Amino acid sequence: MNGNTDSRIHDFFNGVGSSVLDPVLFIGTVSRQFPSLFRKRGLRKRELFYYLDLCGAKSIPVVTLICFLMGAVLGIQAALQMRKVGTEIFVVDLVGFSVLKEFGPLMVAMISTGRAASAFAAEIGTMKVNEEISALETMGISPAAYLVYPKLLAMLIAMPLLTVFGDVTGIVGGMLVGLSVNIPLQAYWTRTVTILDPITFLLGAGKTVVFAVLITLAGCYCGFKASSDAQGVGRGATSAVVLSIFLVVVADAVITLLYSFIGY
Repeated sequence: MNGNTDSRIHDFFNGVGSSVLDPVLFIGTVSRQFPSLFRKRGLRKRELFYYLDLCGAKSIPVVTLICFLMGAVLGIQAALQMRKVGTEIFVVDLVGFSVLKEFGPLMVAMISTGRAASAFAAEIGTMKVNEEISALETMGISPAAYLVYPKLLAMLIAMPLLTVFGDVTGIVGGMLVGLSVNIPLQAYWTRTVTILDPITFLLGAGKTVVFAVLITLAGCYCGFKASSDAQGVGRGATSAVVLSIFLVVVADAVITLLYSFIGY
């Protein structure tokens, strides 16, 4: 009985240690290969453009639609409350700051977890099933650097650009709702330009850089950890989405708290 208890305790702590140590080792392995990008043929441009298309261009329609609806919903909710005290003009403030600093970057990150993180995990998991990962190691190529960096660079480029589309369409959504509370388009635009400054946009876009790193690393890590069968690939893709969402929400809360300390 004591032997079984000791064995379960040992397995528990081994599992906890592995769940903490493995991601750290993975990040260390990827970071160690960073100088290889500056060698001849270190960056695979064809793969970079492929992931830019996958994570960026193909995400524009859904990003613009969701952010437009999000801006409209924020405008409706704000108008219902502001109308009670006769301050409908402040709908512009609420929609503008909420979209640029919070919901624009966050919605783009949520969309990327579904498109990018799951795709990265499934791709690497399938390569693992087909023993392509082992083939790379046999040729002396680091799979972590070879597979992670094109995805990471593509996400670092695509997510801030997607955030621009999301911010613009979110504000447009709020602007159309403003018409329903008698805020003319010109007045809405003038107020938006007056209250928002480049710093507000940059603070929101800065979040996406952190989100891009977290989403990419989570997706690739879950792909490498997936078991070598079809069910394992599916579980890896699911785990990548769940882990990415968790990391993005935590990072968003931490960054927002840090912004509050500097007055933003």
